Amino acid sequence: QVQLVESGGGLVQDGGSLRLSCAASGSIISFKDMGWYRQAPGKQRELVTTITRGGSTNYADSVKGRFTISRDIAKNTVYLQMNSLKPEDTAVYYCHANSWTYNYWGQGTQVTVSS
Repeated sequence: QVQLVESGGGLVQDGGSLRLSCAASGSIISFKDMGWYRQAPGKQRELVTTITRGGSTNYADSVKGRFTISRDIAKNTVYLQMNSLKPEDTAVYYCHANSWTYNYWGQGTQVTVSS
């Protein structure tokens, strides 16, 4: 059973930065892809960014140029660097891993951006 543990959320002012981490209990290159989703109050969970096994990345239009996904294969950890944060980025951020046959989710970490 794969476990994903997020950390790094918190409260930040408009324009600030945060870095989220997602530590996996297994090898991250065994997954088809990993990524970050977010869910704001009263809204559906939405894709933020993904990184494939081969290292290709994809971003939602709303975060392009501000957020960067990266990984440390040796540490089995995926990161989300968030810059120029806006109040509309406020949400619970979830780490996700796709193993071809199963989708794994972390417990989520709260990010709150104050105006």
